[in-house]
Amino acid sequence: QVQLAESGGGLVQPGGSLRLSCAVSGSIANINAMGWYRQAPGRQRELVATITSGGITDYVDSVKGRFTISRDKSKNTVYLQMNSLKPEDTAVYYCAADPAGGGFGYWGQGTQVTVSS
Repeated sequence: QVQLAESGGGLVQPGGSLRLSCAVSGSIANINAMGWYRQAPGRQRELVATITSGGITDYVDSVKGRFTISRDKSKNTVYLQMNSLKPEDTAVYYCAADPAGGGFGYWGQGTQVTVSS
C-alpha cells in the first residue's frame, strides 16, 4: 500500500512560481513511476508530468520548459517545480504512484493551485 501526501499549493500571481511536494510512504526507489496530475473545474484530470524509477521525465506540452518534476530518494519525496505560472495552470494538483507498471493506482488528496492577479 502506497500513501501519498501533497503540500505546497497556494495562490500565486501570473508569472510566479510554486513548488509542490509529495511525501511517499515507503521507499520511492521501489516505485516504477511517479506522476503529477491536475484537474481544473469542469475539466478532466490531466497528466502533467512523470518520472520513472530510472529518472526519465516526461511532460504535457503545455508545461514543457516551465515545470520540472524531480525526486529526492533520501526523503522519499517527489517535487513539481512550477515556474512562469499562468492562470490556466489553476487546478487541484494530485500526486500519483505507479508501483509496478500497471498504471497510476495510488493518489494523494490533492493541493489547490490558483494563479490569479
